[in-house]
Amino acid sequence: MKITNSIKYVGVNDRQIDLFEGQYAVPNGMSYNSYVILDDKIAVMDTVDVNFTHEWLDNIAAVLDGRKPDYLIVQHMEPDHSANIGRFMKVYPDTIVVGNVKTFNMMKNFFEKEFKWETITVENGESLNLGMHNLTFVFAPMVHWPEVMVTYESTEKVLFSADGFGKFGALDAEEDWVDEARRYYIGIVGKYGAQVQNLLKKATELNIDMICPLHGPILTDNLGYYINLYQTWSSYLVESEGVVIAYTSVYGHTKSAVELLGKELHLNGCPKVVVHDLARTDMSLAVADAFRYGKLVLATTTYNADVFPYMKQFIDHLTERNFQGRTVGMIENGSWAPLAAKIIKDKLSACKNITFTEPVVKILSAVNQGNIDQIKALAKELCRDYVARSADIADKNDMTALFKLGYGLYVITSNDGKQDNGMICNTVSQVADNPQRIAVTINKANYTYHIVKQKGIMNVNCLSVEAPFKVFEAFGFRSGRNVNKFENCNPVRSDNGLVILPKYINAAISLKVEQYVDLGSHGMFICSITESRVMSNKDTMTYTYYQNNVKPKPKTEGKKGFVCKICGYIYEGDELPEDFICPLCKHGAIDFEPIK
Repeated sequence: MKITNSIKYVGVNDRQIDLFEGQYAVPNGMSYNSYVILDDKIAVMDTVDVNFTHEWLDNIAAVLDGRKPDYLIVQHMEPDHSANIGRFMKVYPDTIVVGNVKTFNMMKNFFEKEFKWETITVENGESLNLGMHNLTFVFAPMVHWPEVMVTYESTEKVLFSADGFGKFGALDAEEDWVDEARRYYIGIVGKYGAQVQNLLKKATELNIDMICPLHGPILTDNLGYYINLYQTWSSYLVESEGVVIAYTSVYGHTKSAVELLGKELHLNGCPKVVVHDLARTDMSLAVADAFRYGKLVLATTTYNADVFPYMKQFIDHLTERNFQGRTVGMIENGSWAPLAAKIIKDKLSACKNITFTEPVVKILSAVNQGNIDQIKALAKELCRDYVARSADIADKNDMTALFKLGYGLYVITSNDGKQDNGMICNTVSQVADNPQRIAVTINKANYTYHIVKQKGIMNVNCLSVEAPFKVFEAFGFRSGRNVNKFENCNPVRSDNGLVILPKYINAAISLKVEQYVDLGSHGMFICSITESRVMSNKDTMTYTYYQNNVKPKPKTEGKKGFVCKICGYIYEGDELPEDFICPLCKHGAIDFEPIK
């Protein structure tokens, strides 16, 4: 298959396999991708599974058309990509094998008797020139083995991404990319989100037109879509709104409770309810859905003073993959001594930012009226934020929204008549309760100040501790005068027509300016409340929490230069130009400090 005029696909489809890595069902098979780059020098990118030796070698021979390869690039030593190194070298013994130190340590383990080949050991960032094509090797340790590296070809702007951006399924399978790619990512790479984030940061520095993974289709269009999904998955952020119910049931009573909860969730406006019977579902799909959606209900019986085995296995899969940042509800069943809820909490205790909802539904054998009331209350709590976003059924006079105010961090949304705007603010406070008055102080240099001064209305979105750094990048490091901060976003709106953030807030308050106080560099807007909605009971994001838990710590060790106090960008050099502008947050040299 032709990738470009000089890059050819020589991989194979595996329609014989039923379980990938001995555990993941692959009803549509797998592809093992390998590529040949034709130039003055010829490079073969990786090999394929042991069961497809001759088919792969035939593909290579057809592409080479009588020429001999100069290099075999080994990006990953897992056997589905490396098993044919020895056989390839018997056919093309003059080929030079290219890898890193860890690659060759593993290669000696796999091919101890045959390992007599000429090799090149590359360092991170080192390049290999083929003529017109230049390969740069970027190390990607633990994505998902320690020796993994990816390769960037700069002439045709191709990233050979190893297992990154791969998916289950043969290349001729007619199926949506994202579902099988998500299941592949969560199952294979899910534990290593931090390592994937590091690789993505390196990838943003490259000009990429095409991604060639070791599994799944070559990606050529809308690469931002795939990269953004990887950003979401590797950051453990919520991809889709909805509730996953994962359950086990011995005699059907817990299943009845789950069915009732599903109906109540729909009645309360839940956008998506996904139910998995863990004894019968594809476990990897259930795990992927738990990471995909923002809320999870675990319903199970107490079994031998523990939880039912399938539930135990499911939770183990979650914790192994760094499950975090989710809301979890529980339904426990036990005829005489229900322990499931306590055990589940203990099992998830090491997971970061898990919010357990109340009430816990406690069933003693069969569902009774008290359980029905508990299930309705649980559904209402799980759907609180969905209801609050609804223009029709939201409680728009919930004054408990004022309890969310404090020395926290907020997104002030406004609209200049042409487009929506938003900014980070930490100066919102309640100044009177009869009548209710809120004071918002904004720096006059901000475009939002100009809009609010003109229009006289704004929304205060109270950020919760769930808010990731990308929220602060979006609303704090750039001006709405220059960019559309809500591009590609379908936001919720309050009755005043302004944006309510669809995620990462615990309350939203719509304000009308009643009085203005000039404070020199800042202006204070004294406002009445026209609407107030409570989205969740999650804690408000404080400035201290942001500094300690959200804002990335700049990696200054061993570096000499200056660091941006706003976003952490590092400028390396002896002197910082007076007119230097941070490329990330656009703040000037005054907001940099020397690295100590």
